[in-house]
Amino acid sequence: MTDPRDDLLRLAHAVGEPQRELVILAEGNVSARLDDERMLVKATGSSLAASGPDDLVECWFAPILELLDDPAAFEGGAGDARVAEALMTSRVDPDAKRPSVEALLHAVVLSSGAGAACHTHPIAANSVLCSDRAGLLAAGALFPDQIVVLGTETLLVPYVDPGLSLGRLMRDELRDFADRHGALPKVAWMRNHGIFAIGATPAECLRITEMADKVARILVGALSVGEPTFLPDAVLDRIDGRDDEHVRRAILDAAR
Repeated sequence: MTDPRDDLLRLAHAVGEPQRELVILAEGNVSARLDDERMLVKATGSSLAASGPDDLVECWFAPILELLDDPAAFEGGAGDARVAEALMTSRVDPDAKRPSVEALLHAVVLSSGAGAACHTHPIAANSVLCSDRAGLLAAGALFPDQIVVLGTETLLVPYVDPGLSLGRLMRDELRDFADRHGALPKVAWMRNHGIFAIGATPAECLRITEMADKVARILVGALSVGEPTFLPDAVLDRIDGRDDEHVRRAILDAAR
């Protein structure tokens, strides 16, 4: 069995590669669930491309989830101080670095059943997410391989400020999505913000991020020459249920 820190660092370094145009500077964050009580998440201010073992902070879920559940918790002023306190309290090692404020979002996703998560700000995706055409990213599938990696449905999340508000919104959105579709989405498109890949492993999160970026690039290209043409529902269902596509998914999963 591989070390979860090594797997998560491989993901961080991959999405941090400049030529991918997914993040710059200290943008983005990654996480992995260690067990039902703990996760690893990137420290605030750390570069994904240059991150090392000390830039991954082991955190308890409980202090973060308790904050999200507390109706008296708020953002701004003293509320921000309480969020910071909860993040620091969540550290398993009190000498570890401060977790990213997006740890709230990661705790929600991982405690919902995901094994890993990756948040990036791709130029192509944000070109659409920062426009009035953002809804097209979750409107359907443009090509078959999109379905193999991202599934037939993805999630579009309205903009709210990162932190407590976003954590609470994502918790509600994920619950609603799971109720409607029976599983978590593979990707959440976040208006005016970026994308959130949700997978079983860091390796799957990389595949999801790569495919989501390709989808956004193709959509931008389609919009430059006309309107996108989405695959009909019958095609989506056929591709999603094909035996050969199940084999391809199994092979990809085995490469974790």
